[in-house]
Amino acid sequence: MKSPLPRLFRALERFHASRPWDHNAHYHRWILRQLPGRFDSALDVGSGSGDLVRLLATRAGTVHGIDADATVVARARELTGPAAPVTFAVGDALREMPQGPHDVITCAAAVHHMPFGPALARFRQHLASGGTLVVVGLYRPRSRTDYLIDAVAIPSNVAMAWIKNRGRKAPPPASMTAPTRPATMSFAEITREARRELPGALLRRRLFWRYTLVWRRD
Repeated sequence: MKSPLPRLFRALERFHASRPWDHNAHYHRWILRQLPGRFDSALDVGSGSGDLVRLLATRAGTVHGIDADATVVARARELTGPAAPVTFAVGDALREMPQGPHDVITCAAAVHHMPFGPALARFRQHLASGGTLVVVGLYRPRSRTDYLIDAVAIPSNVAMAWIKNRGRKAPPPASMTAPTRPATMSFAEITREARRELPGALLRRRLFWRYTLVWRRD
């Protein structure tokens, strides 16, 4: 007898293709809770269509967003009001990071597009004394714990897709139009390297195939 799992997975793929939702934006409010009520300068690396940049701007004096994809940066500028204290740049974050130091640096679902250790080192160099770095990243599942969290995430993902789209079919939001790539590092590998570059960093697996990293510079 053939396993029904391939058919189930194909059905899930079709469901999510017709009712997409932004897993990264799900964590934006959580990111804000890790930050001070007000701060001067913020940098969002891999800023995409600018959703997180615009949220940061509600608390910051200035916010800089940088992304390697020119098309999505153009879209971010279109979506951002001219009065917002925000700038967007197209560039390689490791070589063209806006001058700091920054009180806040955020990076949502982008650090796996870069060499991980050098990226964290670069973030550390541009973070102001007393500043906060928050990363929401992707990891490659390899352990039993990873697969258990994935199993919980599957029905939760279906429920969130249904709720956010009110059961209707919908096109992808602007935030989901940038090029993506799969993660290659396991959570254990990420944790080891992060703690070498950022002693005292707090890392945690999350639902929806994500992990979080929070580091505050002394």
